[in-house]
Amino acid sequence: MGLNRRWKGKTRGADSKWEGKLKDGVLSRCEHHPTRIPYIVEHNYTPDFKYKDILIESKGRFMDSTEASKYKWIRKNLAKNVELVFLFMKPNLPMPHAKKRKDGTRRTHSEWAEKNNFRWYTEETIKDLLKEQKKLR
Repeated sequence: MGLNRRWKGKTRGADSKWEGKLKDGVLSRCEHHPTRIPYIVEHNYTPDFKYKDILIESKGRFMDSTEASKYKWIRKNLAKNVELVFLFMKPNLPMPHAKKRKDGTRRTHSEWAEKNNFRWYTEETIKDLLKEQKKLR
């Protein structure tokens, strides 16, 4: 337990020293952390490119894991016939803050995409997607 977290053991589930003091004091008759309430923050997404029913997000790199995870939410809101794909400048670039594996490597952008069921391309291979879509029409 880090120096800044030593107080946590004394407050029995409180998020801060003050919250623990309130819980044990003036608000002791109140329920503490009674239930979780889901909420949604609405955002808008503008893809970098669109080709027919394919949205293409070009990425040099993700800035952080929050940025990467937003694409999973975006995909959930797309029409069934629309697909979001990635065009990576450096697909083998490690994800930001990725933990080192036993072999010393870190999860790459392309591995993140594959794990999350996104198709991904490079500048050289994106032509294959464009040809594939042209044949389908």
